[in-house]
Amino acid sequence: MIPNPKPDTDFPWWLVILAIIGAALFFEVLSSAVYSAALRTLMKGIGITVVVAFVAYLGACLMGLGLALMGLSRRIVIRQAARLYIEVMRGIPIIVLLLYVAFVLAPALVVAVNWVLEPLGFDPWRTRDFPLIARAVIALMLAYSAFLAEIFRAGLQAVEKGQVEAGKALGLNGWQRFRHIVFPQAFRMILPPLGNDFVAMVKDSSLVSVLGVTDITQLAKVTAAGNFRYFETYNVAALLYLTMTIGLSLILRRLEARMRERTAE
Repeated sequence: MIPNPKPDTDFPWWLVILAIIGAALFFEVLSSAVYSAALRTLMKGIGITVVVAFVAYLGACLMGLGLALMGLSRRIVIRQAARLYIEVMRGIPIIVLLLYVAFVLAPALVVAVNWVLEPLGFDPWRTRDFPLIARAVIALMLAYSAFLAEIFRAGLQAVEKGQVEAGKALGLNGWQRFRHIVFPQAFRMILPPLGNDFVAMVKDSSLVSVLGVTDITQLAKVTAAGNFRYFETYNVAALLYLTMTIGLSLILRRLEARMRERTAE
């Protein structure tokens, strides 16, 4: 007979091991002058990393939900437009999209804005006035919205049609059915993949360093190039990213468990 293990009930030995290793690494970092100097420098980039990841992910979620609803529209033109966007964005590497948005789309947007504002008497907007961090956020938002759209679509389609029909019988309009019946159930189902993509966004935010945005990775590159301590500097960078991603994973696991408990009640 094949055993049926329950991973959720296992004692988290992996977490104990990581905690011990992490404590040892942080002790080494704090007790070494080279590591401590690198840590102080790289910690300045944590705020940028968090802001980029959070803002880009929030925007990607809103766009992804909109694309999912477009993909489920009754009108073929809207469905095909959503599918076109999703397939194109999923087919372009994020770093290529990042460079395209930064050096092609952003200047084109500046030209379009000036075309509208200059006849109104406003001063022209220059490309260099378009912050690099904003370009990076837009690129990540465009890239992740395509993947999140598929997650939202799968969750929305997983809700039983009978419950939607019951909402209709109760006199609920389309928005009320979506808000009170469809979306709450879909959200519970798609929370794990949404959480995984958020953790991935935190890691992929390191790509913004190619634009010179002073996140953790960019500061690590600059610091290592200055002190030639590549081993120590990138060890600290990896430790910071691991601390953030594992912490997020634990929070999301706890949130999923609480939602399962509420559903069981």
